[in-house]
Amino acid sequence: MRVVTYQAEQGPRAGALWNGRIVDLGAASGGDLPCDVPALLAADGALERAARLLAGIDAKQGAGLPRGAVLPLRSAVLRAPVPRPGKVSCLGLNYSEHAAEGGAQAPSEPIVFAKAATSVIGPGEAIVLPAASRKVDYEVELAVVIGRKARQVSAADAMQCVAGYMVLNDVSARDYQHEKPGRQWYLGKSFDTFCPTGPWLVTRDEIPDPHRLALQCEVSGEVMQSSSTAAMVFRVPEIIAYISRVFTLEPGDVIGTGTPPGVGEARTPPRFLRPGDVVRCTIEGIGVLENPVRQAAAP
Repeated sequence: MRVVTYQAEQGPRAGALWNGRIVDLGAASGGDLPCDVPALLAADGALERAARLLAGIDAKQGAGLPRGAVLPLRSAVLRAPVPRPGKVSCLGLNYSEHAAEGGAQAPSEPIVFAKAATSVIGPGEAIVLPAASRKVDYEVELAVVIGRKARQVSAADAMQCVAGYMVLNDVSARDYQHEKPGRQWYLGKSFDTFCPTGPWLVTRDEIPDPHRLALQCEVSGEVMQSSSTAAMVFRVPEIIAYISRVFTLEPGDVIGTGTPPGVGEARTPPRFLRPGDVVRCTIEGIGVLENPVRQAAAP
């Protein structure tokens, strides 16, 4: 199942893709299912009920749906699938070739950092280049969305806590990340618009192995990154187990699993994002996340 957040007149709503259309889950279920994705993830068994609802709609070929419960995907405005995650955690150097292009060794333990939840945007929304940075970079990543509370969970049980997956672009201001006193990773990763996600959340049952997915990033039509999640140093169960030793992961939390080689700062000459660029991140089995780039307006 592919779960979306789309913009309705009354605000963001939870939907699911069905035959090239969006089914509004709250409307189609007669109010049985939550109307927004964070509540859908938090409600026990809601994703399973949504899947059964879609299966029933498919069996009846859409007959009997309430008016307004279905809309064309092509005319919908999609937002970030999880519009405001409780936490956004990411991994650094989780692809050995990416570590090597920056002159580092692959880590012996996961390197975890955070991005502000206010940096999250959805497909089609603009990445805004701030006046404070001249070295804004792209990073395609597989994002894991948590669907069940995880506290000190074992790697063996960790996948049961996964709701699904998205594409994530870990946009980064490299001058803040590497050149500011103390290396300001959190600030460099957390400018507004620096966490595009989407285009939808693909539920765990549709991705049997998240470690065998091709991923790619293009900037204005030029392929910059091309790899596979098979190259990750630490895999999803290990990552969840490692993080959950420290803090509780909750439904709707997002984890970026690291980026492969080919980032802009490692190129000769460096290729940072420019106004007018379009960044297109693709992950096999999930979809395409595309965002234009523009310069911030003068204050």
